[in-house]
Amino acid sequence: MDVSHETLDAAARTLPAEAIDAIERAATSAHRHEELFSERAANIRQSAVRDVFDISLRPGLVSLAGGSPYLQSLPLDRLATTAAAIIAEDGLTALQYGSGQGTLELRTQICEVMAAEGILDARPENVVITAGSQSAQDVATKLFCNPGDVVLVENPTYVGALNAFEAYQVQVETVEIDGDGLVPDLLEAKIAALQLAGKNIKFLYTIPNFNNPSGITLAPERRQKIVDICRNSNILILEDNPYGLLRFEGELLAPLRADNPGDVIYMGSFSKIFAPGLRIGWALVPEHLQRRYYLAAEAVTLCPPALNQMLVSAYLRDYDWRGQIETYRGLYAERCRAMLTALEAHMPAGTSWTTPEGGFFVWVTLPDGVDTYPLLLKAIDAGVVFIPGAAFTPSDEPSNKLRLAYSAVPPEAITEGVRRLAPVLREAIAGL
Repeated sequence: MDVSHETLDAAARTLPAEAIDAIERAATSAHRHEELFSERAANIRQSAVRDVFDISLRPGLVSLAGGSPYLQSLPLDRLATTAAAIIAEDGLTALQYGSGQGTLELRTQICEVMAAEGILDARPENVVITAGSQSAQDVATKLFCNPGDVVLVENPTYVGALNAFEAYQVQVETVEIDGDGLVPDLLEAKIAALQLAGKNIKFLYTIPNFNNPSGITLAPERRQKIVDICRNSNILILEDNPYGLLRFEGELLAPLRADNPGDVIYMGSFSKIFAPGLRIGWALVPEHLQRRYYLAAEAVTLCPPALNQMLVSAYLRDYDWRGQIETYRGLYAERCRAMLTALEAHMPAGTSWTTPEGGFFVWVTLPDGVDTYPLLLKAIDAGVVFIPGAAFTPSDEPSNKLRLAYSAVPPEAITEGVRRLAPVLREAIAGL
């Protein structure tokens, strides 16, 4: 606790002397403990997304910031009855410690979910339940990376993954993407350059479907090339696929893991296809890595929450979860169209944006020389919130990009939010 002189002076007017002594001791103690932090602690930072999330709750703001699912479309009354029944009928199991790997029922059901995504050979014994895919990323980094090792990521990439990687003191190296996702030639060149410099590359982290934040999807013809490049250099792939089922139309693209069971750790989550508050995700781990991965996960959480797992299992067993995904697809497709239409109508000359085929996000690019981070406060004053592009890269350089999320916002609010944002961007471009 950082206690200022003004705070102490104010306290002196209202508190007895012994209380003032306690405050001073607490301030001194907190300052003294600063020297106890590990070197790793310096790399643990709150993400810009979480900072803006708190701001976006203010009344009157249109939030195009948070990538949240539209939970209002869930059968909440029925789910409440299901949750109550689980506690009433199986409370001693639901509220007790459970398996560190997760319940067999849920792991079996997750294999069915992955089959719908295109992974047909998954087995429950190779599935580890995690606290969302965020925990799966953390466990993988802890398990495979020493300080100074290299992790490859797309540029841009998910800010939560960057936070997890940097906390373990790894060197995060980016590989550029284009409209078809990760570029194989650039990946190969990056690997060669890092190996020539004597670097130890442990894994590539990738979001091939509707990348967060760009919304871009890795082209089918590039997918096996990416795996082959990494396999040839003995680099694991961490495939994060929380949005894969949320393709607006057409056939789902086969995950990288589908034909490469020994080279990919596949991470999924119920956060986007059911409910993020349950914090239930999973990792499908190659058989030869499963035991150590499971033990590393167990060391963090001991066991995933049984009640939450049982509720997810009941949802997958007793509800039309596939129909709910179809509902989500329709909702998000409509909102994405509203976003793209509003951008076309209101964005100033010199801006461009991606056209997602699914997921939650649109990635907006402004002319070179515009830094979107200082524009955030101006946008808030105008009544709209976004995420600056700098949050999605390990670089400390300014970014001329920003992320807009449409998933949790009704179409009319999306239109209004873009209308409010446009003058802020127009002014910034005019000032170049």
